[in-house]
Amino acid sequence: MRSPMHQQIDTLPELVRQIAHPFDVSARNTFDFELCTSVKRVYMTGCGDSHHASVGAELAFHQLAGVPAQAHTAMSFSRYTAGYLADTGPKTNLVIAVSVSGGVTRTIEALMLAKKAGAVDIALTGSATSPLAQAATTVFLTTVPPLPDEMRGMVVPGVRSYLASQVALYSAAIRIGEVRGHLTTQKADALRAELLGLADVMEKTIQVCEPLCKELVGRWADARDFVFVGSGPLYGAAMFSAAKLLEATGDPAMAQDAEEWAHLQYFSAHPSTPTIVLSAGGFDADRMAEMARAAQAIGRDGVGVLPQAEGEISAFVNTVLPVQGEVRECFAPLVYSIPAELIAAERAAILGTPYFRDFGGGRTVEWSKEGASRIRDSHMQTDVLR
Repeated sequence: MRSPMHQQIDTLPELVRQIAHPFDVSARNTFDFELCTSVKRVYMTGCGDSHHASVGAELAFHQLAGVPAQAHTAMSFSRYTAGYLADTGPKTNLVIAVSVSGGVTRTIEALMLAKKAGAVDIALTGSATSPLAQAATTVFLTTVPPLPDEMRGMVVPGVRSYLASQVALYSAAIRIGEVRGHLTTQKADALRAELLGLADVMEKTIQVCEPLCKELVGRWADARDFVFVGSGPLYGAAMFSAAKLLEATGDPAMAQDAEEWAHLQYFSAHPSTPTIVLSAGGFDADRMAEMARAAQAIGRDGVGVLPQAEGEISAFVNTVLPVQGEVRECFAPLVYSIPAELIAAERAAILGTPYFRDFGGGRTVEWSKEGASRIRDSHMQTDVLR
């Protein structure tokens, strides 16, 4: 029987087909003409997977919306950025606070302080009644269809919620770009169709990569830690990839920007560390090839999540996990995160480790009033810090 995480990965292509149109409709209802034409900068903020999805969406806002965008962790935005937003006029700073559950304290704080700082605040959430939605001026509702009955109640590292946040952010970028005239209606509709079509690419990628991931996990039986490397939108996917392995198995896993890898990881005392590079063959391709070659030279067990026909980076890795179809770089996180999800699911199944370490060892203990695990009821900063 397939593991619960495998089962949820299997649902992802159909989930794209289910949400692409409703999320587009929700984006049209949320981002009105006045806001789209006034906005000069977009800030995205969230925690965990919501932050990873936001990093992955920056390029889409640059290219498709024609608006500069920055992704911040909720803590970074609320405590260190909100108080210093440039005063560029009404409705020019747009802050999208991302939380599928809508219950994360730090993200609520970021949204509330954005509002106090004069920004347009929008909650991107799947729950219209959540604390985040209640705190927001506007809600970008992105409700995910329920799982089949036999899969409900499973506590699994989040793959569906991450995908939903990605599709929603891409839909927002397309909507803003179309209203601003950065995209023609014909081009915007083509991008929406392209986004929907990635479901087929995902389906084929799962089929091809799953047996390869099984082989890798067998080869890595004695691995001590893991490094995922990406740049641009795929740095977000690398962070998400490391998070899924950590959540599924407890294995130490980290993400590194490709350039930063060359400045830091090159000196590791453990050269055999599995090193998974993610590249859609975009702006990062030449540097990623150099990085992969350096990793090979020091003995890293290199794996490339790469386009099917890629021929440069693949020369310097031991295994290629090929994405089965063309994916534009700004949409790449939607598909390129799948191989790492499969690796995490397979390693957890083989090792027999419970997801999230079964929430044991004090991970849910709320220590008096200062419990670090209090994600949903942490102290909230109410004043903008300057």
